[in-house]
Amino acid sequence: MNKEIQEKIKQKLSLVPNKPGCYQMKNKDGVIIYVGKAKKLKNRLSSYFRGVHTGKTAKLVSEIVDFEYIIVSSETESLILEINLIKKYDPKYNILLRDDKSYPYIELTNDNVPKLSIVRNLNRKKNKEHLYGPYPNVTAARSTVNLLNRVYPLRKCKTFNKKPCLYYHIGECLGYCTNKVDQEKINEMKKDIIRFLNGDHSLITKKIEAEMLEESQKLNFENAKELKELLDYINITLAKQKVEISDMYAIDVFGFYQDKGYLSIQVFFIRGGKIIERHSKIIPMIDEFDNEVTRYIATFYSKDVLVPKEILLPENVDTNVLESVLNTNIKIPQKGTRKQLVDMAISNAKNALEEKFELIKKDEAKTVEANEALRQILNLEKLDRIELFDNSNLFGTFNVSGMVVFKNGKPSKNDYRKFKITLDKNDDYNTMQEVIYRRYFRVLKDNLERPDIIIVDGGLGQMHVARNVLSSLNMNIPVVGLKKNDKHATESLLSGDPIVEIPIDRKSDLFHYLERMQDEVHNFTISYHKQLRSKGSLESVLSNVSGIGEKRKRELLKKYRTITRLKQLTVPELEEILPSTVALNLHEFLKMYDQKR
Repeated sequence: MNKEIQEKIKQKLSLVPNKPGCYQMKNKDGVIIYVGKAKKLKNRLSSYFRGVHTGKTAKLVSEIVDFEYIIVSSETESLILEINLIKKYDPKYNILLRDDKSYPYIELTNDNVPKLSIVRNLNRKKNKEHLYGPYPNVTAARSTVNLLNRVYPLRKCKTFNKKPCLYYHIGECLGYCTNKVDQEKINEMKKDIIRFLNGDHSLITKKIEAEMLEESQKLNFENAKELKELLDYINITLAKQKVEISDMYAIDVFGFYQDKGYLSIQVFFIRGGKIIERHSKIIPMIDEFDNEVTRYIATFYSKDVLVPKEILLPENVDTNVLESVLNTNIKIPQKGTRKQLVDMAISNAKNALEEKFELIKKDEAKTVEANEALRQILNLEKLDRIELFDNSNLFGTFNVSGMVVFKNGKPSKNDYRKFKITLDKNDDYNTMQEVIYRRYFRVLKDNLERPDIIIVDGGLGQMHVARNVLSSLNMNIPVVGLKKNDKHATESLLSGDPIVEIPIDRKSDLFHYLERMQDEVHNFTISYHKQLRSKGSLESVLSNVSGIGEKRKRELLKKYRTITRLKQLTVPELEEILPSTVALNLHEFLKMYDQKR
């Protein structure tokens, strides 16, 4: 930090009041790189510019050239404002604390004839009254839904059909689409299901045991075995980890441990007196302990995690502010089972940090050093944001492009974007031209954050196309290419003006860093490509085969109906319907289609 900046900051600090509020740290480009809050703004801001800092705090301070602050009337307001500012600006150093983990929940819809579904995006749900969880993963949630659908004849379809479906004929639906709805029976089922989802499995257990005995007596041993497996699933999987808490409502337990510049966090989700899942996170410490903890808890519930009826915290955490923000009961237990649970969460947080510390340091060093090596090779002032593009098509059809973003060496999945290309043609140059124009016209129009470099997964041609589009938009963003050898493996960087080839040591952290980014954008784009193709019908596939017009398409659709049946045909079999060249075109197209699935 030069003397001019030091003097400017010193003068501004002298005017800052010791009142609660939020502050925003800015770098030399005027970009907000960190948002924090403080009970006393002057004291907290001054602490950044005196003494010696280490770790991420030292790195943050080295980039600060200015700051702004907003005074509020209470600590509660400062926490709410801080969370909103972080969401708005997505600052570089607050991203380090962001948690991308989300959990699935089970929803019992509030319809006259309800159904069970699995949801993740809770913030889109207006009515959260009948959401249950969280579950460790989608598989666990789906197994529970399947169990309840097996035991209770709920509605399975999204919309009512004109006639009963298979579920009606196997006894897993009451045929609500055509039969009269027995609302009393439905309400009774809902009551039982809610008891089960809240952790009381006794009713369903007894129901399955009675049905299992009945099937055994009828000598239906296969059905009895299936029911026995359902019973085992409840007793072994769902009923494990019993906690001596009689309260059946939702409780979350937090434990924290700090050491060596890192904060380790453990969360236990207790539902129906059982620990159904735990959440673990280790983040670098930038702020003071109480601010880090308060911010983490508040943001934890701001993204797709339901606030429970009760939250248990260790000592030294401000419960008043969190209670106001989260609008729930927050306790710091002093004794009994609840205190034991908090101690257990703290112990797990400590163990997690001690076990993972060296791995975290090594991984961080590799990422930071590789990103720094790339910055130096490309002779850039900073390298905080990288945007990468890749294209995918099938003989020019289902033409798509994907963009992934790496911030400070790590993928920022919220910033990923998909592009469906308007021209169905096997032309990587036109595809690159379209996607670069669409992306950066939008960046200009909406004043979005610009990347420090753009990486295209291609050679000189794609680089020239991307640079020409950026030039037409009067945008000066460096474009870098990744050159591959004859085995389709990356071997060097293409950069500069004129473009030069920069060899990369295959054993270096930089090579693995570039390879990781390349794999990420490729997998993201291919996944989107497959997603589009899976939606395509046989008709759309046939439309893309040379030599197949409307008449031949109708004949093929009438005779074979599905892609699967058509793929089973040999070229001679296809030649019975189509000319030889068209039959060969279709066979090759379907073979390629199959390979890319």
